Amino acid sequence: MSKRQNNREEVFVKILDAAEIEFGLKGYNGASLQHIAERAGLPKPNIIYYFQSKENLYKQVLDQTLMGWNDLFDKATLDDDPAHVLDSFIRVKLKQSFEKGRTSRLFAMEVIGGALHIGDYLKEELRPWFMSRVALLQGWMDAGKMRQCDPASVIFMIWATTQHYADFEAQVLALNGIDTLSDDDLKRVGDTVSAIILAGCGLRLSDAH
Repeated sequence: MSKRQNNREEVFVKILDAAEIEFGLKGYNGASLQHIAERAGLPKPNIIYYFQSKENLYKQVLDQTLMGWNDLFDKATLDDDPAHVLDSFIRVKLKQSFEKGRTSRLFAMEVIGGALHIGDYLKEELRPWFMSRVALLQGWMDAGKMRQCDPASVIFMIWATTQHYADFEAQVLALNGIDTLSDDDLKRVGDTVSAIILAGCGLRLSDAH
């Protein structure tokens, strides 16, 4: 990669990071390209050059969030051990919720608001991916690797349970009487959520994992 390409990549990432914070704090309507540019330490024309509009930048932030959430599960195949894959998926999703709660809440607000800006993305891009993962789970079931259940509901359950710790962080902290979620909390929650979901799917982690 050339020095110029490196610089472009750095600017691109800097803009996305600033936009993630700004949209997370103010939502789509409250955020502005000017404030995002100021947060990124760049001229506003740079934002427009890379992303053309606030809506495109917003979609890119959400798209990056979804890609990060589902990256691990995306690589799984029929040959893999479903217990190990789902346990790892659950723990990675929880870690992201603990560390990047703002982006999870941003996505939740967008969907609760009717997915006005990402409706096409959900139907045209996320749905094909989702259906491929439903097929993977069904393949594991048909191969006798896990018990028969509704594969779509398994995915929704993992998403809902893990994202709860980000989307309802204030409630989680208040009810537990703590100020922040620690690494010990992450392990405790991960152990509990994984054990319950795996058991419901008729799965158990082998000693190797």
